[in-house]
Amino acid sequence: MEVTLTGSSQTLTVKYVIRAKFEIEGVVEKPDVIGAVFGQTEGLFGPELDLRELQKSGRIGRIEIELHSKNDRTTGTITIPTSLDRVSTALLAASIESINRVGPCAAKVTLEKIEDVREARRKAIIDRAKEILHQWTVETMPSVDEVFREVAETLKVAKVEKYGPEELSAGPEVESAKEIVIVEGRADVINLMRCGIHNVIALEGAKVPETIKKLCREKEATAFLDGDRGGDLILKELLQVTNVKYVARAPRGKEVEELNCKEIFEALASKVPIEELFKPKKEKRKVELPKEIVQIAKELEGTLEAVLLNEKLEPVERLPVSQLAEKLQQISGVDTVVFDGIITQRIVDIASEKNIKNIIASRISEAVKPPLNVQLTTFSEIIEG
Repeated sequence: MEVTLTGSSQTLTVKYVIRAKFEIEGVVEKPDVIGAVFGQTEGLFGPELDLRELQKSGRIGRIEIELHSKNDRTTGTITIPTSLDRVSTALLAASIESINRVGPCAAKVTLEKIEDVREARRKAIIDRAKEILHQWTVETMPSVDEVFREVAETLKVAKVEKYGPEELSAGPEVESAKEIVIVEGRADVINLMRCGIHNVIALEGAKVPETIKKLCREKEATAFLDGDRGGDLILKELLQVTNVKYVARAPRGKEVEELNCKEIFEALASKVPIEELFKPKKEKRKVELPKEIVQIAKELEGTLEAVLLNEKLEPVERLPVSQLAEKLQQISGVDTVVFDGIITQRIVDIASEKNIKNIIASRISEAVKPPLNVQLTTFSEIIEG
């Protein structure tokens, strides 16, 4: 059955449960295992798969650890409830398997299974649906007259109408709707109506008719145009003479009239407000750094490793990114950290406490608050000083 976990601030509807077992060469306690789970998976795949971020946003529940120690060995299980999709859950499971140390001890983590907690519920629903359908069929078997009447109603498809002095092709709901969709031609109108969209009207030409200008003043209008050069030109014309609010486009190289219903709804759901089309693009920041740091950054790209440097920019230690947060808490005398991973809030907080002045990495998490005493730089911003 589907399980809902309620915490102090987040409610998690569990879709899957990751179950893994571990073997550790030594005696450890639950906090040591929890620390390794969080520490060694941090920064591997960005904030969207960072365990702390996922717990804050309610995408994973409380991580349960069971363990027992015997003959200087510790064995046990890790259980993680998640509401993530299948791909993200699989990546998370693989990340947990990558843990190779707990505290000072070597460790091996093996995935046992990923349970789909909704499967039992699905089966119960399907079985019940079969019962309902059987009972419904028996109790409500229609007469022949009712069957004919229902078929006749189904075949009544809305017809394309003529709208305004220019007699533009349109659906029957253009007049009554508060929102309208403007397309290029009659074939587009027919295609949208086939998918149940009846508040649609066609331009029927490169020149924008007065009726369209008037409708754009009175209603919230979305221009839904072909994904080709013709669509680009019509968009320019619409922007000059109307106050259309949104723009949606067919996929590049496709026309609206040839899209299926799924593609039509996806395109309309991805419509863009007109003002966003004209937002100035931010110039990329460039940061001058010493050649020693630039060289290390180049060497680290694609390695998932980190290098710690002292004030003289001499390398102190090189280690996997999964161990970085743990190491920074233990070490002193570090001035600069360069690593092939994502700068998270936890890394920034530790750097502030340890008086680390510079962090250079492949990306910065959007959730990071700009610190006062630590300079954050991405590999793409580096220029050699």
